[in-house]
Amino acid sequence: MFNRRFLRIKVMQALYSFFKDEKADIRVAEKNVFTSIDKSYELFLYLLRFLNDLQFVARIAAEEARAKRLPTQEDLTPNLKFINNLFLQALNENKAIQSLWNTHKISWQNDQDLVRKVFTEWRNTESYKKYMSTPETNFQEDKKCIQSFLADFLYEHELFNFWFEEKNIYWSDDYYFGFLFLNKWIDGVSDNKMPTPKLYREEAEDKKFVSELFLKTIRNVSEYDTLIDANTKNWELDRIASLDVLLMKMTLTELLYISSVPVKVSMNEYIDIAKEYSSPQSGGFINGVLDRLVIQLKAENKIQKTGRGLLEG
Repeated sequence: MFNRRFLRIKVMQALYSFFKDEKADIRVAEKNVFTSIDKSYELFLYLLRFLNDLQFVARIAAEEARAKRLPTQEDLTPNLKFINNLFLQALNENKAIQSLWNTHKISWQNDQDLVRKVFTEWRNTESYKKYMSTPETNFQEDKKCIQSFLADFLYEHELFNFWFEEKNIYWSDDYYFGFLFLNKWIDGVSDNKMPTPKLYREEAEDKKFVSELFLKTIRNVSEYDTLIDANTKNWELDRIASLDVLLMKMTLTELLYISSVPVKVSMNEYIDIAKEYSSPQSGGFINGVLDRLVIQLKAENKIQKTGRGLLEG
């Protein structure tokens, strides 16, 4: 499920913390990288479980309205379109996903007030009313309703966001990614196919990638300092943004020690990450330095790629 861009960002965050802490233990730090990735997966599962509980809360609200001492006609004959949402019904009946929730102890049982509050607020929005006003229903429309709820309402919900910040220290930076990966996963769901969301796309390969990227960047930091210093004319290394230097070091690790990743893929990934996480000028600056480094390393025959890594275009 998690792509290589996300894994690179998690390693970047871990390396940044490691180099800031003079007493950091490399093995503990490596373990923490994987803990952080595991917790990001749990965030995704919490989001998925929230959708399931949202439908449950809607059903309870309808039953409570019907049981009023003086129910209205609307209370007695409620609109059940959301309660019968086909996407959510398929989610609720999926045994593999139910097993994931149980295994990871994912539950909103102690936070039903938050689920109820979110549903109460959402059902007063124009988008919800528009969805409910259409009598016919199908799986695609019901799925689109859920994606609209996630993107247009839940993502910006202040209290919901605060809950995740308070729940786990790892989640403040992963909130965006949780929604991003959930939306992509929902894209792949159809009325006859609900794939089980996996933590890694290729577990063994991805874990190896994370470990090598983290450990080799640390162990070769002196070599990288020399290479970067020699290719940043008119710049002293300590004047360059520390995150920019770190991203170049991670690129060097992939160029020199991870043979399965194409050169251009590594360069493009870190240039994009620099644009997002560092300064507006970082992407262009890093691109120029990396171009010079690649030319030098190729001339010295130090870049050895195998398999699909040979395809640099």
